[in-house]
Amino acid sequence: MNIHTGQPTQLPLSDLAELVAPDCHGANFFDTDTSLKGLLALYLPDDLRVHLWPHLQEFGALVGDEIDTLSRIADRHVPVLHHRDPRGRFEDWIEFHPAYKRMEQITFGDFAMAGMTGKPGVFGWPEPMPHTVKFLFQYLLGQSEFGQLCPISMTETTAAMIRKFGDEALIKRFFDRLISQDPKTRMAGGQFMTERHGGSDVSQLAVDARHEDGTWRLYGEKWFCSAADADVVLVLARPEGAPAGNKGLAVFALPKRMDDGSRNSYRIVRLKDKLGTLSMASGEVVFEGAIAYPLGDVGAKENPGLKMMMNQVSLSRLSHGARAASMMRRCLNEALTVAKSRTAFREKIIDKPLLRRQLMKLMIPTEQALSMTLYLGTVLTAAGKGDKQAERVARILTPAHKYRTARDNIRVATGAMEVRGGNGYIEDFVNARLVRDAHVGLLWEGTSNINALDITTRAIAKAEVHLDLKSVLQKMMDECDALPETFGKTLRDTLTRSLDMAETIARSGDETLARKAASAVYHSATAVLLACEGAKLGATGGDARRLLMARMVIDHRLAPQDPLSIGDSAFETAATDCLLNDDAVPLERASDVLNL
Repeated sequence: MNIHTGQPTQLPLSDLAELVAPDCHGANFFDTDTSLKGLLALYLPDDLRVHLWPHLQEFGALVGDEIDTLSRIADRHVPVLHHRDPRGRFEDWIEFHPAYKRMEQITFGDFAMAGMTGKPGVFGWPEPMPHTVKFLFQYLLGQSEFGQLCPISMTETTAAMIRKFGDEALIKRFFDRLISQDPKTRMAGGQFMTERHGGSDVSQLAVDARHEDGTWRLYGEKWFCSAADADVVLVLARPEGAPAGNKGLAVFALPKRMDDGSRNSYRIVRLKDKLGTLSMASGEVVFEGAIAYPLGDVGAKENPGLKMMMNQVSLSRLSHGARAASMMRRCLNEALTVAKSRTAFREKIIDKPLLRRQLMKLMIPTEQALSMTLYLGTVLTAAGKGDKQAERVARILTPAHKYRTARDNIRVATGAMEVRGGNGYIEDFVNARLVRDAHVGLLWEGTSNINALDITTRAIAKAEVHLDLKSVLQKMMDECDALPETFGKTLRDTLTRSLDMAETIARSGDETLARKAASAVYHSATAVLLACEGAKLGATGGDARRLLMARMVIDHRLAPQDPLSIGDSAFETAATDCLLNDDAVPLERASDVLNL
């Protein structure tokens, strides 16, 4: 205020710019993630963790700086479809901005993100990477670039499907190229499933596969084809003469080009004008007798096409959970950066009690998603080695992870945008894109209803895998010696009540409660994971804060709530103070706060 005129003093433009809260661009997204770095000691063997550390640091720096810049450019310069070449031939090639192609070289090439689980030697490690490592790199990449994670995941799963179900000729033709890091030989994979009526009820699929002169050819149309430019695509189709419904379907591998370099007989009709994931090309495809190769014996009862394709769907759902976890981490980091730097009414807004409460609503689902992503990485790796119980645990937690993180991602993205204020609505900052991209998780690989019903009607009512989940989590708590006794009892009681309720809903056949059951499964499982992680880390002198997060999950997602009750805020206040402080929370302090 000017003391002579009584008018506000006009600051220089350079000083005015400092009043706008910064973003996270330029940070190393691995180095700044204390939660992730602490958890690696629990989820990776020591030798692998030490070996990977410099590679994660390198990738974290790229994601926070160069890839973050490239991603913003690619989001604004969307793919362009060209139907014909200069000589008038239908080539249907898609033009990508150089920023997108540079990201491809980093992700597919330099860091083998589509091939690290399929071959030894990545980063000089003698064995294929476990799924946990794959999810680590997906988790870091998704904090800047979401669109490219879809073709990365589809390439990996296409390779896995061909190796598992293809004949020797098919494997020899495609597998090594799908996991290759060489841009001259590398192939990208995709899956085309959705038709005009939708994607979840595949019993109505109408793309026709005809066996003509000893060759399978596809006729018909797919309505939503992400990574429309993929070099080899898995297509769910109905062989001519096959029965209607799910049992008549088969899976075919469709190359974009034939051995002589000519274009296969299918056309990309147009690219989709999407709300988000703008850097990646999604389109509509028409098959006009395109040559394709079956996976397995077409029509064989022991190897039906839909069951085969569900292998891919499960892997993709897990990757969706990792993507949601990554986006929530970026949203949380953006919100904390703003809260720590922005001043309102003469006070940093992170010191405002109401905002501190709102930040907890961003932090808890973010940390839940991280814990579940890392845990499922270990479960999936164990299942791949023949552990049947791990396979059954993955069967229930995979749709639960996909269901809950997809929904939480939208709330966290919107909440982070609100923390930034009006600037969060402007495309100059990353928040608007995070909100746009978050919504696709509700749609790809099954909507919320589809995933919730998968848990109740199949995983619980038919397979009873909730019993395996209960056994595994109870054993985890039993072996966690540092878990505070009283809180441990609360965890056990909550887990039992949650899974019992989910079973009751599943047995009743009341589909209207399927979402409630799915949420109970996810929240009770993540509460156990958070608590055991916090206790183990705290027992070795590390940060025990995840114990406090576990109680917040129970208090706000699983315990009875009276909307008209004010309640006791002593725990909430003390826990929030611990969680918004950068200092580690000792186990003794966490135990004291739990008892408030």
